[in-house]
Amino acid sequence: MNNLRQLIDDATRDAIDQLVVGAVVHHDGQILILRRTADDFMGGIEELPSGGVEDGEDLMRALARELEEEIGWRHPPATAPGFVATFDYTTGSGRAARQLTFALQAPDRAVTLSAEHTAYRWVDPADAEATDLTPESVSTVRAWIEHAAR
Repeated sequence: MNNLRQLIDDATRDAIDQLVVGAVVHHDGQILILRRTADDFMGGIEELPSGGVEDGEDLMRALARELEEEIGWRHPPATAPGFVATFDYTTGSGRAARQLTFALQAPDRAVTLSAEHTAYRWVDPADAEATDLTPESVSTVRAWIEHAAR
């Protein structure tokens, strides 16, 4: 397992205002991507399941909550050992954010979308560049592909 405390300490050191957790959810060689509603921040893009960590919230608890909220997943998140990808961005309100993305194997392909998303699909991770994922998310998927190949 990754050193979660170190990830938090690094974000504090780097003056990050908001932590976000995300997941490369995979099943039978494909990954799950979601399409954001058009009227939301970065509306219409495709993204990996993700969301903000609430004040005082443990990272894995935040990940479990976000997966339940966004895709209806009620399984405890068992992350892939040794994998976490990070990228920084500016939120819609101008805050410095860091997304910490873990990898999780889904027990099935069942998805119940939240109102934050209009669609989902399972795609071959090698096709990530042909999606509407942001370049940061594509890089995250590439990092996961390399990690999984080891």
